[in-house]
Amino acid sequence: MAWAAPPVVRTVELGSLGVLPERQMLEGWLQWHRETLMAKCAGLPAVDMARTTVAPSTLSLLGLVRHMAEIERWWFRRSFAGEALGDVFTGPEDGNEGLDGVEAADAARAFESFLTEIRLSDAAAAGRDLDETFRSAGGVSLSLRWVYCVMIQEYARHNGHADLLRERTDGATGDSG
Repeated sequence: MAWAAPPVVRTVELGSLGVLPERQMLEGWLQWHRETLMAKCAGLPAVDMARTTVAPSTLSLLGLVRHMAEIERWWFRRSFAGEALGDVFTGPEDGNEGLDGVEAADAARAFESFLTEIRLSDAAAAGRDLDETFRSAGGVSLSLRWVYCVMIQEYARHNGHADLLRERTDGATGDSG
């Protein structure tokens, strides 16, 4: 049987985030957005995830999954935690951070890499203070709080793309795929 993106069981309900302490709220919003991207892919076979559906754009759902694996690694592990790591797929040097070079045959590995990077990103931030700072590649002082905020906006942007890509793939709309 051909690989298809796994179903998503939501672990975060937006209504539950309204009065949480800051850390839990940031973690909750980030997890909700991660799950939204997964929901946009749920049930799709690899060939559909790799398809570009909005010409002339080369964006695909699989490209977005790869990109977000790269971005998770970049901000949480390489930048904040200071881990000396290479790229998951491609990095900032090529300007596309995993969006291009997408092959359906790599879908299962890409999706697993995405899930692994989420787990490792969460581990890199666990127990660390939101006010803890690091120097960006450009020499700017940034906090872990900033990383959560930039990741939430990054997912929000790309989940909008994923909405359109999924609708153009099979007509599915909404947060559940």
